[in-house]
Amino acid sequence: MVYQQQITLQTNGHRHMHDLTGELAEVVKQSGVKTGMVQVFALGSTAAVSVVEFEPGLVGDVPELLDRLIPPSRQYGHEQAWHDGNGHSHLQATLLGPSVSVPISDGRLMLGTWQQVFHLECDIRPRQRTVVVTVIGE
Repeated sequence: MVYQQQITLQTNGHRHMHDLTGELAEVVKQSGVKTGMVQVFALGSTAAVSVVEFEPGLVGDVPELLDRLIPPSRQYGHEQAWHDGNGHSHLQATLLGPSVSVPISDGRLMLGTWQQVFHLECDIRPRQRTVVVTVIGE
């Protein structure tokens, strides 16, 4: 069985993180799948999804680390081509990636005690984002 649903988010712009875990659990429940996999995919080249302990310290640390690794202040090739100020956004999103998969067992997400799935806005402007959730299993 395959079940698919979209989650729409409104972000506040660069560095905004959103905990998707509760919404994903609800999608899995609605799917009726007991054993399988949920695949989460962020639409857009300046957004990412990953897994972390979603607590205030790390919610600040993750984007801060990305800004240190790929700072907004550098002149990237994307900046030279488009002059839109978000070259770092594309690179940060690429580093984390647009998708994550989580196993499902007994109709529940198989995440560790301190694991939550999050969406990160890497772009410099607030955005309305779509996350595609695909549940596969039986």
